[in-house]
Amino acid sequence: MVMEPVTEYMMLFRGTGWHKGLSPEEIQQIVTEMHSWLDSLTAKGKARAGQPLHFEGKLISGKNGKVVADGPFAESKEAIAGYFILTVDSMDEAVEIAKNYPGLNYGAEVEVRPLASECAAALKLKEEEAARAAGAGSK
Repeated sequence: MVMEPVTEYMMLFRGTGWHKGLSPEEIQQIVTEMHSWLDSLTAKGKARAGQPLHFEGKLISGKNGKVVADGPFAESKEAIAGYFILTVDSMDEAVEIAKNYPGLNYGAEVEVRPLASECAAALKLKEEEAARAAGAGSK
């Protein structure tokens, strides 16, 4: 299988209610830890972009985007609260970085996904075509 080299990963932070039940002082302390964590990654050249997201948004669906609804609709524990883009050598390294996210201790989750140079379906099609061509060439 032909795989493109991956050096960029997106961390999606899930859980918009991690702060519930915490005092303003506790929330500020955790936010400070989150900023320190990101600042450290940025200083090491591992994080290149990222931002928190507002709680509201729009969900567009249907042919030609005919359906526009208020969102997000995911449960608060699943809603995406923000993202970072990492430049690292492997998925394992990205996962190790994600394991240190301070919000994990308060119910947040981190999804780590490799970034592709183009649509994943198009990449898969190219891989399948390359495998077929390699199979035909070995006969």
